[in-house]
Amino acid sequence: MTDSRINLLNLDRVGLEAFFARLGEKPFRARQMLRWLHQQFVTDFSAMTDLSKSLRARLAETAVIALPEVVHQHHSTDGTYKWLLRVSGGNCIETVFIPEEDRGTLCVSSQVGCILDCSFCATGKQGFNRNLGVSEIIGQLWLANKALGRDPKGERIITNVVMMGMGEPLANFNNVVAAMNLMLDDFSYGLSWRRVTLSTAGMVPAMDRLRAICPVSLAVSLHAPTDELRDELVPLNKRYPIGELLAACRRYVAGDRRRAVTFEYVMLAGVNDSLQHARALLRLLQGLPAKVNLIPFNPFPGSLYRRSDTETIDRFREELLRGGLMTVTRKTRGDDIAAACGQLAGRVQDRTRRTLNQQRVAGSLPQPLSA
Repeated sequence: MTDSRINLLNLDRVGLEAFFARLGEKPFRARQMLRWLHQQFVTDFSAMTDLSKSLRARLAETAVIALPEVVHQHHSTDGTYKWLLRVSGGNCIETVFIPEEDRGTLCVSSQVGCILDCSFCATGKQGFNRNLGVSEIIGQLWLANKALGRDPKGERIITNVVMMGMGEPLANFNNVVAAMNLMLDDFSYGLSWRRVTLSTAGMVPAMDRLRAICPVSLAVSLHAPTDELRDELVPLNKRYPIGELLAACRRYVAGDRRRAVTFEYVMLAGVNDSLQHARALLRLLQGLPAKVNLIPFNPFPGSLYRRSDTETIDRFREELLRGGLMTVTRKTRGDDIAAACGQLAGRVQDRTRRTLNQQRVAGSLPQPLSA
């Protein structure tokens, strides 16, 4: 038998208002529910004391509050946390918390695996199963907040959210936007748009939609200054080449001087890390409000690349800084628990042939017989 009750964690404020309207209740009930769910972390309707007993009884009949299941929590020597969370279909996803002196950042997944297949990313090599639902996305923030608690001043430990975990967020547009609406809503998490960042490999039409309805901070996985190289690293570039991508970035920040696009650039030894690449990147981003995050490559089993050495990364960064481009090198965090950028894998029941093809290439499976 299946449970026909609606999971209230799948609903943002608009969705909750519609739900309560169907019950004959006023819109303010949605705000009350948001506070109980996302500020008090209450999942028992009977404990929601500002709701009438009759309404609580109806909620128990028609609704449920269901979260992903915590399978394991890993704690790095550098303070990073990683949670392995079980979702439906025999799949697991990963969520990472990165503590810093001035902030605490949660890296949230949007898909089981990834629909894309970037050549340097462990997540993509796991294949793809499905998009995550709203409850599975916001549930990661819910569970991490509940686990970490508050600091001595009563403030939440998590101050920033980045949609940079498993998956391409814009390939799961509606669910990701609904989850980010909850992150931004003052009656739930109350985060500023500056503190919620979505990272995309460059789904241009969806970038324009995002700007129109939920303009959070934008990060773009660039990784190469030319189409020829980016086609190899980020196959999506063949559909939306760099020129189209940068035009969408300019549209995204147009009319707001407070906004800039963060460009992520993984440093791959001998592939994209020369001074010539740095100079090409400078020319490419000229005139665009931009910041570059250089990401030392984090190896994973079967990866084809090596991390650029420290001296090479430093030279690359200094070249960009001399050209007037704000550039930082991202500190590798959580690599001892495979929680660093590009290492998230989870447990994916792959619906593509990607993992089988990789095993054949590696020689671990026989090649299919020709007809």
